[in-house]
Amino acid sequence: MLGAVIFDFDGVLVDSEQIHHKAFNRVLAKLHYQLSSREYYDRFLGLSDEELLRIVNKERNLSLSNQQFGQLLGEKANLFKEMAATEAGIIEGVPKFLNMLSDGRIPTAICSGALLPEIEMILEGAGLRNYFEVIVSAEQVERGKPDPEGFLLALKLLNKKLKKSIKPEDCVVIEDSHWGLQAAKAAGMRAVAITNTYAAEHLKPADKIIAHLTDLTLSDLSALCR
Repeated sequence: MLGAVIFDFDGVLVDSEQIHHKAFNRVLAKLHYQLSSREYYDRFLGLSDEELLRIVNKERNLSLSNQQFGQLLGEKANLFKEMAATEAGIIEGVPKFLNMLSDGRIPTAICSGALLPEIEMILEGAGLRNYFEVIVSAEQVERGKPDPEGFLLALKLLNKKLKKSIKPEDCVVIEDSHWGLQAAKAAGMRAVAITNTYAAEHLKPADKIIAHLTDLTLSDLSALCR
């Protein structure tokens, strides 16, 4: 039985991955390093800002101090906010899909590697914040995707807020990356992949692959949980 739908944020609800990439490169330029589009999408999409910077710090032998590390993360977050205010766009079909879930009284949550202020700012600006009972962001977990911690926390918070006992197998996760799909499956949840970021052949862990959110009906979602 369909109990809840949990969304990734970047690449599923909002078209903002290119903004993250540009913001990171503006910060990394100070370290005389740049991430190509291919490297960013192949290796880093889906990771939190902190996880990405830790990998770069290790691989490039930058030996950043804690102070430098925090300063760079803060600069990246501020750059993203500035650019997202004018460049980020809600993906086509998202409001219609959220209305369908709302009409069907299906609880919804977000589980993202983005920061909470970034998520809140974009949702508020688009008038979509009220659709989501729970938001789990990068600050709330110790281990990002492909670890299932974020999805399990989102379900725990949903059950607490709604006073329900929804099981993992009754949750459908909608993701755009194989990291997110792996996390959803590890959490015992059903996984739908949307080809906004990667082609279908790179999204094999999914139970179902779609091109647009509006390709999904409530019947489709329910069928995944049977």
